[in-house]
Amino acid sequence: MGSPLSVSSRSHSSPSRPASTRNCPVVVCSISEGWCGRGKRRRCDRHGFASRSASRGMYESGRYVARQLEPVADEQIQPNGVDLTLAAVERQREPGRIGTDGKTVGERETMEPADGVYRLEPGAYIARYGETIAVPDDHVGFVYPRSSLMRNSCMLNTAVWDAGYEGRGEGLLRVGHTIELEAGARIAQFVLAEADHEGRYDGTYQGERIE
Repeated sequence: MGSPLSVSSRSHSSPSRPASTRNCPVVVCSISEGWCGRGKRRRCDRHGFASRSASRGMYESGRYVARQLEPVADEQIQPNGVDLTLAAVERQREPGRIGTDGKTVGERETMEPADGVYRLEPGAYIARYGETIAVPDDHVGFVYPRSSLMRNSCMLNTAVWDAGYEGRGEGLLRVGHTIELEAGARIAQFVLAEADHEGRYDGTYQGERIE
């Protein structure tokens, strides 16, 4: 009796496959040949095989990402993500603590802009974003600094945004040279990638700053 699982290599010539993927030879799992509505090969969880078209489609379009944020203006929507705006700038004044039994965030002060502009000297700041983000199931979010920020000797560091997270997040803004940032200016870009996951985010920061 043959094994119930088999792996074969053959051309994508089946009429049930999207036309864009036909005649593309890849190794596929014979018991999990499924195609999503976008014409991408679904991953076989047992064997881990997927077509190259699937890997090319791991990041969502800017229009898709925009539907997971609010508010969003048309000029914020980019080909592969959505720009995030600067809502506020904070600076930490007291020590925080991260232990095996929990964590605390050190006391902060909110900086006041002069005529709507933050003039930041070199140092570390917390940049709060103006958009509420909801990371959908089967996705993971990432935030990258806009290139203009880096070209001005500044960097934005963020953590992974897990599936299920919802809130108005923040990032660590490192200023290497004095810079002026206007409140509401676009400083980062949020992107979404397809991802497997078990469970949804239910941590300390769930629902932060949602009015």
